[in-house]
Amino acid sequence: MVISALVSGLLAGWSLIIAVGPQNAYVLRQGIRREHVTIVVALCIAADVALIAAGALGIGALVEAVPLAASVLKWAGAAYLVWFAITRFVAAAKRESLEQNGERMPRRSVVTVTLALTFLNPGVYLDTIVMLGTLANRSGAQGPWPFAIGAMLGSISWFTALGYGSHRLAPLLAKPRAWQILDVTIGVVILALAVRLVLM
Repeated sequence: MVISALVSGLLAGWSLIIAVGPQNAYVLRQGIRREHVTIVVALCIAADVALIAAGALGIGALVEAVPLAASVLKWAGAAYLVWFAITRFVAAAKRESLEQNGERMPRRSVVTVTLALTFLNPGVYLDTIVMLGTLANRSGAQGPWPFAIGAMLGSISWFTALGYGSHRLAPLLAKPRAWQILDVTIGVVILALAVRLVLM
């Protein structure tokens, strides 16, 4: 039963996290550039583990019970997503290659952007605290933690693979046009997520 709950949590975690969003897009970009990858991956994993644990403790019910908090998260998140999409369009307009695409960001800026893309996205709370938390608390007699640990392992494995594996795409993005297409694609997807968030 415990193994079954672990596997269920792992699959649920993957199903929610493996999607093109602002956090994954940023991890991918930093991984391709090989820029502060360990910091970005560690922060994303730590945030997910903490939020999944909060969900397993039943905090998801509290979030659902405070409509004002959900509304603030919704509009703040949408505004930030629009801003992030615009930065990708601006970067694409410069038509720079991977090697030329902006100077190396200082560590503090990377930490700030990673945390903002993580915690200003309302979807992360819905996925980790509410959805995974609800599933964990309904996973059976063994309690919420086997399922929650499985979901945590999903996050750990995904961010590790994305951050450290994406550098293999670097040769494909050495040309300005390829990097431009990537930035435009990321911008369009994130802008669509912002619109979807507003309409929810």
